[in-house]
Amino acid sequence: QVQLVESGGGLVQAGDSLRLSCAKSGRTFGSYAMGWFRQTPGKEREFVAAVDWSGGSTAYADSVKGRFTISLDGATTTMYLQMNSLKPEDTAVYYCAAKRVGRIGVSSKDYDYWGQGTQVTVSS
Repeated sequence: QVQLVESGGGLVQAGDSLRLSCAKSGRTFGSYAMGWFRQTPGKEREFVAAVDWSGGSTAYADSVKGRFTISLDGATTTMYLQMNSLKPEDTAVYYCAAKRVGRIGVSSKDYDYWGQGTQVTVSS
């Protein structure tokens, strides 16, 4: 089985930075893609960013472009989300996800595995 474990969340002030990590374990064959989603109570799970196995293809939600950077360390199969210039609107539980098909996706339904989530709270 594939397991995903997120870390790096916390409580910060607006304008601060955080770096989230997602460690993937378990056997994986062939190409894959990973992504970050976020969710607040009463809202749908929202796409944040995604990266393919090569690290060469990325996608970002409009709300985070220019502020967040996604990366994937292929050697350790660890995905990162560098979050700069954080805003109160970024407050959410952030989830790491992985999909068996290599092409990146922006829908949560495209992903096969999920982490437990890590809380990010940005105070104004």
